[in-house]
Amino acid sequence: MTHRRKKWLTVAGILLGMSAVLIIGLLVAVSALRKRFEPYIRAQAIAYLRQRFDSDVELAALHIRLPAISPVHMLMARGRGTLAQVEGSGLVLRQGNRRDIPPLLALKNFSFEVDLGTVFEVKKSVRQVVMQGLELTIPPKGERTALTAVKRHTGEPASKGSGGITIKTVLITDCRLVILPKNQAKTPLTFDILKLELKSAGNELSMQYDAVLTNPRPPGLITSTGSFGPWAADAPGDTPLKGNYIFEKADLGVFTAIAGILHSTGDFAGTLSAINAEGTATVPDFRLKRAGNPVALSVTFEVLVDGGNGNTTLQPVHAVLGSTRFTTSGAVIRKDGDSRRTILLDVNMPSGDLHDVLRLAMKGAPFMDGTIALLTKIEVPPLTGKVKEKLLLDGRFKISNGKFLRSELQSKIDALSRRGQGQPKNEEITEVFSDMKGNFRLEDQTLTFRSLTFATPGADVSLAGQYHMANGGTAEDELDFHGSLRLQARVSQTMTGWKRWALKPVDPFFAKNGAGTFLRIKIDGNSKSPNFGLDR
Repeated sequence: MTHRRKKWLTVAGILLGMSAVLIIGLLVAVSALRKRFEPYIRAQAIAYLRQRFDSDVELAALHIRLPAISPVHMLMARGRGTLAQVEGSGLVLRQGNRRDIPPLLALKNFSFEVDLGTVFEVKKSVRQVVMQGLELTIPPKGERTALTAVKRHTGEPASKGSGGITIKTVLITDCRLVILPKNQAKTPLTFDILKLELKSAGNELSMQYDAVLTNPRPPGLITSTGSFGPWAADAPGDTPLKGNYIFEKADLGVFTAIAGILHSTGDFAGTLSAINAEGTATVPDFRLKRAGNPVALSVTFEVLVDGGNGNTTLQPVHAVLGSTRFTTSGAVIRKDGDSRRTILLDVNMPSGDLHDVLRLAMKGAPFMDGTIALLTKIEVPPLTGKVKEKLLLDGRFKISNGKFLRSELQSKIDALSRRGQGQPKNEEITEVFSDMKGNFRLEDQTLTFRSLTFATPGADVSLAGQYHMANGGTAEDELDFHGSLRLQARVSQTMTGWKRWALKPVDPFFAKNGAGTFLRIKIDGNSKSPNFGLDR
């Protein structure tokens, strides 16, 4: 072997050895870099969450996967342009390290990509964070502030922050939002969120969102877009929220007394603790289960929802039932110690179609047409049985120009009008209209009429009494009414033939109280076979 060749082999061996050392050095450097990145990113993530939510942070696991690229390239570029995949699990945020209440946030799994070249920069940006299995628990308003104050007065140093991390997009699946009531004995308000996408989720910035979630009662699908935040760490319930929604295919049949499929759209704004919403709702087949007759219902509403307990205050709600317009105001609230909500409403129907109301309220075809004015208070306490056993009504009504649609009923009213006018044989007096009004109270399945008047040309009936509905329309329902019948005609004029002349001597005995004929009457028996007679 020549001297020249030996020289080149020696040089080649040295270069090869140096290359091997360099490669090993690069691998060691990359390994060291990985070991440096992982705890740093972990510390940065915990610092960001601690500052963002002002909570104690637990993180079960965090791993970094580097891409399959040249170690030389990564080192020469100082990591810039190298996207590392960060995966974590078991993330928990607790308020003041408390274990007696659910954590503020619990997350099963998450992942995101980070540019290694920006990890040690002051301002950092993450393109997308993906989360799966998130449960967010909002404490009652006021508790968070107290906890934060205790934490600060203990002398614990405040977090120095995360150096300004901006998350451009957050994609969440399998999410649950739980809002805790002040009374721990009450059931929390819970929403299952199928999909939630947040955009521009930077610190101290509001987040634009797109959400798809299911509503528990009535069951239906809600899609919503809007903005959320910035997060109020001291009082999460004060976190701003606004947007719009579409509520589809909500089945009202889950409730005891009503049925139908609801569709609603609207806008809302406020905070997690107090949301003001306005919109419209339609139920083309709205019905009471007791009657079963569908009547179209549409509503334009404005409501205030307390996110802490789910209580809802109704601003005047404008509704149309069939062709009948009415307004409702009131509240749906859960009182202390109750497991369910109480419904308190004021209903004002100044001029409604009686046909619409009767179709909704009664089985079969309506028996009467006319115009109805209704003003009533409605209360449905927390139910342990059927609605009819607890329903409370207190109000008054007036029916004008009423006409009975069943011929036998209208025939009796026509006959009463003829006799009341002293023309019992005048067949031209037919299809007469009737007016009715009264003050009523429904309690414990007993409908009490403080006053009930019925008027048709020539005759007026005034009654007071009770209708006991304990068996819901069966033959055992009891009637107990007492009052008076006033006729324009004298008693003899209500008769024909020889009776007309025979009764003339007694006319003065019945003509009193300003009436041609005044009789004390009663109605008793039951709803299927009422008894009409003189009240002795």
